[in-house]
Amino acid sequence: MLRENRALGLVVAESSAADFAERVVVPGVLGAARSRALSRSGGSVGRDLGVGATVADVTGYSPAGPSRAGAVTAAVGMDPLDAKLWGLRMVRADKARERQPGDHRVRVGVIDSGIDATHRDLATNVDLAASRNFVADIPNDVNGVVIDGPCEFAGCVDPPGHDDYGHGTHVAGTIAAAANGSGTSGVAPGVTLVDIRATQDSGWTFLQPFLDALTYGADIGLNVINLPFYIDPWLYNCPDNPADTPAQQLEQRITIEAVNRALDYAHRKGVTLISPIGFAHDDLGHPNPDTLSPTFPANSAYTRQIDGASCAAMPIEGRHVIGVSGLGPSEGKADYSNYGLPEVELGGPGGFRKDGLGTPSFDARENQILSTYSRAAATGKGWLTPEGDITPLGDAQGMLKDCTQDGTCSFFRWAESTSRAAPHVSGAAALVISQYGIKNRGGGRISMNPASVRHVLLTSARRHPCPTPRLVSYAGIGRPPAYDAYCEGTEWHNGFYGYGIVDAYAAVTRRHP
Repeated sequence: MLRENRALGLVVAESSAADFAERVVVPGVLGAARSRALSRSGGSVGRDLGVGATVADVTGYSPAGPSRAGAVTAAVGMDPLDAKLWGLRMVRADKARERQPGDHRVRVGVIDSGIDATHRDLATNVDLAASRNFVADIPNDVNGVVIDGPCEFAGCVDPPGHDDYGHGTHVAGTIAAAANGSGTSGVAPGVTLVDIRATQDSGWTFLQPFLDALTYGADIGLNVINLPFYIDPWLYNCPDNPADTPAQQLEQRITIEAVNRALDYAHRKGVTLISPIGFAHDDLGHPNPDTLSPTFPANSAYTRQIDGASCAAMPIEGRHVIGVSGLGPSEGKADYSNYGLPEVELGGPGGFRKDGLGTPSFDARENQILSTYSRAAATGKGWLTPEGDITPLGDAQGMLKDCTQDGTCSFFRWAESTSRAAPHVSGAAALVISQYGIKNRGGGRISMNPASVRHVLLTSARRHPCPTPRLVSYAGIGRPPAYDAYCEGTEWHNGFYGYGIVDAYAAVTRRHP
C-alpha cells in the first residue's frame, strides 16, 4: 500500500501483477480500478484504487492552520472593467456588495487547474498557505500522445498559486476577484480563495486527485467548494453498460461510490458544494449517446447508449451538489448547457456569444463572461508574447489586457460555459455565509450548515418559467436538431432554471424584486 485516504475508506496500492484488480475483490473491498496517474516518462505505474466497504471517520491529513495572504480591501464599489460584467448585474452582486461584500473568514475552495496568485485582482484574496496541488504533470500518455507537455517544476509538481491551463483562474475571478479599483471584481470580493488543484495542465480531472482535493478542503474547514463538471475518463459513469468491459463497468461503479463518499464527507464537514451542470447540451434525465468516453488515453472513445436512470455524471449527479445551468444575457439557456430535472437547481450567467434568444447584440464577444486569466497559461498557449503583448491568436481567443498607471498589467479573457455560471453561485453562497453564518468562539472562522445555505439560495432565487414554446431550437445559430432542448417543469422548478436565477442581493437581504 502506498497511501490511504481513511476519510473515504480508500487506498492506493502498487503491484506488478496484471490481475491485481481481480485479486483484491474480497469481502470488505468494493473493488479496484487503475489510477490515471502516470510516471514522468509517460508510462503506467500500475497503481490501483481499492475502495473498502465502509467509510472511516478518521482522516490522514494534518491541515495547516488558518492564514491569509493579504489584507482585505475595504472597497465595496465597482472596478473599471465591471461595466462589462453583465453577469454580475444579472445576479445583482453589484447591489449585494452594498450590504455584504463578503467576509474574509469565509473561504471558498476552487477544485480546478490552479489559480494564478500573482494576478493583481487575486493576489490579496488567495490563501497560499492553505492551498495545495494534488496532481503531477503528465508529459505524455501511454501511447506517447502529448498531454501536459514538459514539466516546468521539480518533480513535475507545480506550486500552489500557479495555473498553466487558465480555467481555474477564470473561475476564481468570478467568485472573488478583489474590489481594488482596477480590473474586475467578483461576486464576493471580500472572501478568501483557496487553490486546491486537481486538474491537469491539459484540463483532465482524474478520480484520485479529485478525491484528495475534496477531502482536504473539507478537513481544513472550507465553507464552499466550486467543483468541476465531470471526472475523467467517463462523461457518464454506468454500472453495467453492455458497451463496456467488466473492468470498465467496475471502474465506473467505483467512481460513483468513491465520489459520493467524498461528497458525503464534505457535506458533513460543513461544505456547500456547487458544480456546473455541463456543456454537452444534454438532458441529463434522457442523455444523448456518449461519444466522448473514455476520454483517456487519447483516441479511446467509442459510442455508448446512456440510460439516464442508472448512469451518472459525477460529481454533478452526486449527493448534496447544487447544479447550475448556463444562461446568456437574454436569460435564455445557452445552446451548450446541459439541463434537466432534478439535476438543475439554479441558473447562472455562463455566457452565450451567439445569444439569439433576445439579446440585441448577436454573435458578440461581450455576450460571454469576462474574468481574470493566468499569464502563464496565456503565454504557453501563444495568446501572449513573453513581454505580455496580446497576439492575434490571443485576440481571437478573447484576451484583454488592463494596465494601471504605474505600468503593472494583468490579463483577462472572455469565455462561455456552465463552468462560468457555477462561480456566480459559489460567490453568492459565500455572501450568504458571510451574512448569516455563525462565528466560532475565537472569531477566526464563520460556518453555516450547507442545507441552510442551499435553502437561502433556492428560496431567494428569481423564478423563471420555461420559455414558450417549451421546445427551444438553436437552428438560428446553425445548431443541428441534437441541440433542441425541451424544458420540463413549472415556474417554481424546471429543467432550464431549476428554482430560478441566483440572486445575490435577495439572498443577503431576503428581498425580491
